[in-house]
Amino acid sequence: MSNISLPQFEADSLIALEKIKIDETLHNFPTLGGLVSINLISIDGRENFALDIRRGRIDLKKATFQNRYRQTTILVRVDIYGPPHRNPDGVEVSSPHIHIYREGFGDKWATPIPQSAFKDTNDLWQTLDDFFVFCNITKPPNFNRGLF
Repeated sequence: MSNISLPQFEADSLIALEKIKIDETLHNFPTLGGLVSINLISIDGRENFALDIRRGRIDLKKATFQNRYRQTTILVRVDIYGPPHRNPDGVEVSSPHIHIYREGFGDKWATPIPQSAFKDTNDLWQTLDDFFVFCNITKPPNFNRGLF
């Protein structure tokens, strides 16, 4: 998504940096084929981030959760029930998988989702909560769960 390359230590620091919602807006969790993008800030207000949640058009379980820095650099992305991902070295990683920023490659590398960090990827709400913890989003946005 971005041509900006961060040094790995900076990307790792940004992932670990505490992030919070910017207001009390109640966001609708996206329905099939939907997308919501929500601005976040660092706890000290100096850095800007975004949270993206995308749902599949047909499969109810298919979803992507993504944390971006300064609107362009993907730091972490989780893909659930999507197609397998082929890494730059040709190795294919099945879904669910996680993309964590890698210097020189951005989000082009995927690894199997760590079960130690993500309890149940069959449960989108649990996975979203786990994603918040993984990305250190300590005061996440408010969501109207709707039907899901």
